[in-house]
This record gives sequence, C-alpha cells and structure tokens, in this order.
Amino acid sequence: MTTPDNAADQSAEATDKTTPAATGVAAQKWDTAAADPQYRAAVVDLLGALAYGELAAFERLAEDAKLAPTLSDKAELAKMASAEFHHFERLRDRLAAVGAEPTEAMEPFVAALDGFHRQTAPSDWLEGLVKAFVGDSIASDFYREVAARLDADTRGLVLSVLDDTGHASFAVEKVRAAIDADPRVGGRLALWARRLMGEALSQSQRVVADRDALSTMLVGGVADGFDLAEVGRMFSRITEAHTKRMAALGLAA
Repeated sequence: MTTPDNAADQSAEATDKTTPAATGVAAQKWDTAAADPQYRAAVVDLLGALAYGELAAFERLAEDAKLAPTLSDKAELAKMASAEFHHFERLRDRLAAVGAEPTEAMEPFVAALDGFHRQTAPSDWLEGLVKAFVGDSIASDFYREVAARLDADTRGLVLSVLDDTGHASFAVEKVRAAIDADPRVGGRLALWARRLMGEALSQSQRVVADRDALSTMLVGGVADGFDLAEVGRMFSRITEAHTKRMAALGLAA
C-alpha cells in the first residue's frame, strides 16, 4: 500500500514526538495482549483485512501494468506489484503463526473490497495511478491510526507492510506531468479522486461495522485510547491527509 505524501509524513513525525508513551494494550507484546480473546479476534480480523487488501493491490497493479504507456512504466508497476505480494505473504504467515487460518481470516472482507474495486475501476492509465495513490493511501491512513493502539508486535508488522512501495512518488510524477501537458486533465482527475475518497471512507466504515471485534477496538472496548469522539477525529485526520495528497498531485480537493 502507498503512504501519505512527505508533508503528511512530517506532520505524523511531529505528532509522534509529542505523543505520550504507550500504555495499556499498546505497551504489551502479543503473547500478553492475546490472552484477551476479543482482542485476539480483533487482530485476526485486522490482519485478514490487510492481507486481502495487499493481495487485491497486487492483482490490481499487475492489471494496471497493461495500461502503461511505456515499457519502463510497465516494469515499474510490476516491481510495485511484487512488493505488495511480499507484504501479503508476511501477513498470511503471521496469521498462520498466531493459529488463524489465513483464507478464513480474509474471507469476511472479500465482498467489501472487491465491491470497492468494481465501483472504482479506472478507465485509463492516469485514473489507475490516482486510484493507487489516493485510494490505497486512505486505507493506509486508517490502518496506521488503528496500529497506534495495537500490541507492539502486531503494530510493528502492520506499519512495515504499509511502507510505500514507490507508487506515491511515481504517481505524483506521472500525474503532474500529464496535467502540465494538458491542464484539462486536472479537472477530470480531481472529480475522480473525490469519488475515490467517498467510496474508500464508506468501505472502511462498512468493514468495521460488520465486524464486532474491530468496531469494539475502535470505540475503546479492547484497545486503549479510542472512543466515539476520537473515531470522528480520526476520520477528520484522514480527510486532512487526503487534501494534502491532492495538493501533491496538483489537484483540487
């Protein structure tokens, strides 16, 4: 998955410097935190959702490579697809290591994620780049927010698989060049990005609402630090990061 632009990253770093030391579940290792069966179920759900997201990202990038205008662009997307599949393998292996069956853990999220991708199928190369940059980054923002309240072992894994595969800078470069060549492209892509934002947020909310353990984690019943008001602030932060990414692309939010 892709990550926010440099401005968003710098903001996150600044926040981290003022964040108090982790307490509760966030200060524990997996073996301790997993003694709570509801917490364990929430983590299995989270890893299952992430794993299927990475597998779907691999498939989508491989498909998008067919739209690439040059061989170098095709090769770049193929490299990114390979990185996404490696992330999937790490998540799959972690699920197995904690006693969960990976396919069963992913299955509850297939319909929602596949539905999102069907509803946001790009019509051309540029829309595919914007989707990867905007759509994947929104998902990454969401998972990073959740990761802050996870046990140390799970948090480390989640953050590592959210590392940028290179798609962020690649997408910004290509989209900005296209807009410079034809400014009319910017209006179409801005509308597309706004649609992606709405669909991605709706999909995230549906996934959480359908899974009791995940929803309990978000409102503070399992992992420390979240409450209903904080959930609202979380989505506000995700929206702000989206606005910064749109600016990086040269598009109006």
